[in-house]
Amino acid sequence: MSKVIAVCNQKGGVGKTTTALNLGAGLAANGRRVLLVDADPQSDLTTSAGIDADSLERSLGRLMYLITEDYKPIVQDTIIHHSEGFDVLPSNLELSSMETRLVNAMSREKVLDNLLKEVKNDYDYVLIDCMPSLGMLTVNALTAADSVIIPVQAQYLPAKGMTQLMRSIDMVRNHTNENLKIDGIIMTLVDGRTNLARDVISTIRTNYGMNIRIFDSQIPLGVKAAEASKTGQSIFAYDRDSKPAKAYEALTKEVIADAERNRKRDKAAVAR
Repeated sequence: MSKVIAVCNQKGGVGKTTTALNLGAGLAANGRRVLLVDADPQSDLTTSAGIDADSLERSLGRLMYLITEDYKPIVQDTIIHHSEGFDVLPSNLELSSMETRLVNAMSREKVLDNLLKEVKNDYDYVLIDCMPSLGMLTVNALTAADSVIIPVQAQYLPAKGMTQLMRSIDMVRNHTNENLKIDGIIMTLVDGRTNLARDVISTIRTNYGMNIRIFDSQIPLGVKAAEASKTGQSIFAYDRDSKPAKAYEALTKEVIADAERNRKRDKAAVAR
């Protein structure tokens, strides 16, 4: 069964796109079938995967537009295969018009969900890179998702924004996706040398750790992951021995282990 994960935080600059790309690449390297969905009009995931957003003839925005016009587009025709073994559903600026268009669309929260139903069973994991806001595109992503991974930068202001994000997740649970779960919080851009980073991580664990998983893996601050994105590669292809690569490899193993544990639990529940 496919698992759809929204990588979400309304704050920009927290390593959200980098996490989506490298987690997807890590899962693919472990033999999983992976689709990365760029649900951000800035197209950072598309660009980081080495795809020229400006030259796209087909994109996520176009597919969502066709669905709002009651067409049934062939989603597979828009998907691009990456040399590292994962697929990408790319976006460009055309997606930006959907934010206002969705306001008046029928079943407006479920447009992305209806689109992904056409292809998600071809994959073990679908990772949605959300835009850094809590507008209709993000609501669509959370409605389509089974769970959420929340990247949080180890700084005061990004951590402070967690309350608003949690309210939005609760709103989606109450109205459009009652089964939405939070897989966990991944601390990103961690500078372990500073007291500030240690204090923020401690605060996150104190305020949320009782109810939400805080991944053991922490993504360190460094330039290697940013450099990799500029080359259209994951951190594994760019510099497998770097500290960010080791951290994303550890995160990948945690995500796989959690999924396997949940599958076994669900099978046991059905057997009972």
